[in-house]
Amino acid sequence: MSATPGQISRDEPLPEDRFLDREESWLQFNQRVLELAEDGSLPLLERVRFLAIFSTNLDEFFMVRVAGLLRRIATGLAVRSASGRQPREVLERTAVIAHELMLRHAACFRDDVLPALAKQDIEILRWEELAESEREHLRRLFRERIYPVLTPLVVDSAHPFPYISGRSLNLAVVVRDPDTEARLFARVKVPEILPRFMEASPNRFTPLEDVIAAHLTQLFNGMEVLEHHAFRVTRNQDLEVDEDIAEDLLQALEKELLRRRFGPVVRLEVEESISTEVLELLTEELGMQERQIYRVPGPLDLGGLNQIADLDRSELKYPPFVPSKAALPTEGSVFAALRERDVVVQHPYDSFATSVQRMVEEAAADPKVLAIKQTLYRTSGDSPIVDALIDAADAGKQVVVVVEIKARFDESANIEWARKLEQAGCHVVYGFVGLKTHCKLLLVVRQEADGSLRRYCHIGTGNYHPKTARLYEDLGLLTADLEIAEDVTELFNHLTGYSRQVSYRQLLVAPNTLRSGLVLRIEREIGHHRAGRPAHIRFKCNSLVDEVVIDALYRASQAGVPVDVWVRGICALRPGVPGLSENIRVRSVLGRFLEHSRIFAYECGGKPEVWFGSADLMHRNLDRRVEALVRVNDPAHRDELLRLLDKGVATDTSSWWLDGDGVWTRHNGDAEAPALDIQTHLMRSRRWRTVDGG
Repeated sequence: MSATPGQISRDEPLPEDRFLDREESWLQFNQRVLELAEDGSLPLLERVRFLAIFSTNLDEFFMVRVAGLLRRIATGLAVRSASGRQPREVLERTAVIAHELMLRHAACFRDDVLPALAKQDIEILRWEELAESEREHLRRLFRERIYPVLTPLVVDSAHPFPYISGRSLNLAVVVRDPDTEARLFARVKVPEILPRFMEASPNRFTPLEDVIAAHLTQLFNGMEVLEHHAFRVTRNQDLEVDEDIAEDLLQALEKELLRRRFGPVVRLEVEESISTEVLELLTEELGMQERQIYRVPGPLDLGGLNQIADLDRSELKYPPFVPSKAALPTEGSVFAALRERDVVVQHPYDSFATSVQRMVEEAAADPKVLAIKQTLYRTSGDSPIVDALIDAADAGKQVVVVVEIKARFDESANIEWARKLEQAGCHVVYGFVGLKTHCKLLLVVRQEADGSLRRYCHIGTGNYHPKTARLYEDLGLLTADLEIAEDVTELFNHLTGYSRQVSYRQLLVAPNTLRSGLVLRIEREIGHHRAGRPAHIRFKCNSLVDEVVIDALYRASQAGVPVDVWVRGICALRPGVPGLSENIRVRSVLGRFLEHSRIFAYECGGKPEVWFGSADLMHRNLDRRVEALVRVNDPAHRDELLRLLDKGVATDTSSWWLDGDGVWTRHNGDAEAPALDIQTHLMRSRRWRTVDGG
């Protein structure tokens, strides 16, 4: 991007090329994940897990983002992106980057991680590398566990090319009939119900498709197997449900989930050894274009490496970590503690089980609790949260659950436990037509000793999911503050009834006031700076894409306001561009935990204002979801969150830095002066919030 140094007046239009491409930025995020897999200083099995995460991340990118681009092109709705590119340009560019990253991923696995695993007596071998005794063991295993679930499908005049389900691993097989000399193509699906890697002997594994390939003559008895090659397809798996005409949203979604299995193919992965004949057949039958074909060294589907990462080798993993239980007193009730003070928790450093989960479970068991209202976006199938809500309903309490059954890739699970809640007598609400309910809210109504009713709330940045609470970094406010309780009550009325409430006292709520509230505060910061008062903007989010917010940050930078952005994934803002964004820094932290909290802080002339909540700075969050941010009023909590934001973007903290050309560079220090790992720092440091509030 070119820019002329010097100030741009507030009235002057901003440069047209001021936005980075969001799809390319997403791929760069996954590149940062890959860089963790390539980092030899990390525990070996954690590097294996990052290889698996890279693979599953890329699957989702193709299933959703690439599929969306193709759909818009096919329907004639393709428009130029904010970065100035046409969808076809974006597709071509992302295809090039994705090809490069997939080859780099395969090379990291083959040339770096595999030899390192072998040195630790963990081996992933191809069939020809196994000892004869191991092959004999796998032959028995094949007859007992694999052969019965295989279904070879031949293609001939009577048998059309079979349907290939999304993300399934397959073998393309060419056989010859010795009687007629006819060559036939067949497909064998690699069963998903079996382990991705079969254990040939202790800590020696081979890909499942290799075991199947070694026994193809048993599947095609009497035929000559000429060649076989692994391949894998990725399909469009984004949901499309017209809520305006869907009388029963659950039934409509269930039908759509079945249809999603048959979405168009958006990527074909093949091993680089595949023959031209077989590749041409697959390309023709699947209707693929050249840029959609990805040739990589085998094995394919390295998302299955989680099986290896889960091996019981603690010395090859991150050291064990036990979350702090100091957020709430162990004696007495949660409600008594919240009557005394607000509590801010940061998971996984603070235990989810002894804070948020405890609050729900105590509410369910407390005879003085009259009602519980909660939003659920994602949760685990065996969730103690769901169990507690069912117990509360069984006890005669009013339980209202706002369930988002359209949570991407969790739709089936959400439908299942939504029906479970309904059967238990809970009032289950599915939110608004056209909007996803993404806010994280809990409201408990309790009758106090004097007969009055008091409300207790939790507002968070993460899902009520006990398992991910151990892996995702998230914030939550537990409070009995009267104004916040009134806001949360009104927001639930908005979600479950016909209230048209749009403004709140202590909340910013999308799609009505969240974007405008953030931008208004950015503009106020400009005013503080021009008046000579302290001004500073600090944001932490998963993604920064919204053009209105980005432009407001550019204007703040032009006015001289320092802006720090801590972003995990996509960032469409160009930092450090003279005359536009030289006062903006953008950092990204990836590591043991998934940075997931969203924090928005303004210096406000020396009286800082801090908000956190569920919303990212993306169109979908600000326009098509119900999101909520809450103001942090306790000075100690506010100051600690400001210190956290400053630590995250500090020059001596390990992170990636974004430049104005869209290039991310890792800053990790060196052997003599390693940069601070902020997640390790938070695990090791004394908790800033103790039972007595000190």
